[in-house]
Amino acid sequence: MLFRKEFLEGIRIGVVTLAFRRWRRPSVREGGTLLTPVGQLSIKSVEPVALNTISEADAHRAGYESRGELLDELRRRCEGEFYRIELGPLRPDPRIALRETQSSTDGELQELRSQLSRLDARTLEGEWTFRTLEVLSSHPGVRAGDLCGLVGQGKERFKLNVRKLKNLGLTESLGTGYRLSPRGEVLLEFLRSEASHAT
Repeated sequence: MLFRKEFLEGIRIGVVTLAFRRWRRPSVREGGTLLTPVGQLSIKSVEPVALNTISEADAHRAGYESRGELLDELRRRCEGEFYRIELGPLRPDPRIALRETQSSTDGELQELRSQLSRLDARTLEGEWTFRTLEVLSSHPGVRAGDLCGLVGQGKERFKLNVRKLKNLGLTESLGTGYRLSPRGEVLLEFLRSEASHAT
């Protein structure tokens, strides 16, 4: 579930508290959360809705100027059921605190290494996680399109893989490109040390 920039700003300041979507299958669930560029958004409820029950006040709560504007947007999709999503509190992105937490014990670092190994095992690209950490450490702030070839990946695959590392608190997105977080730098040093001892 994605929000345009203007709706994200409304969510951030607390004036957008409702959303409507047309889905074949809901992409969020009641009681769940959604990571957005402005924080982690709680989802209070997800319910089917008939268009004729959507009010002008509902449209304003969803960030639209009018009910007609909202209905026009919902009708642009040809398939799926209409849903009303009640939005809950917005909390800080937990990955921000995580990436500032530098794993200091061998146990924590071993667990992170195991998580990387599981990510490696799920793809046909081999051990991409270590290569990607090395590239981001050496080339902070460089565009994905200029980095993907260094790890033998297409641009979209590279960006997806960097997001997987971000979910572990190991990378940070910049205005252009990425960099390793403090947590990522500590882990990379640990992995380099292990690799040197193995040779």
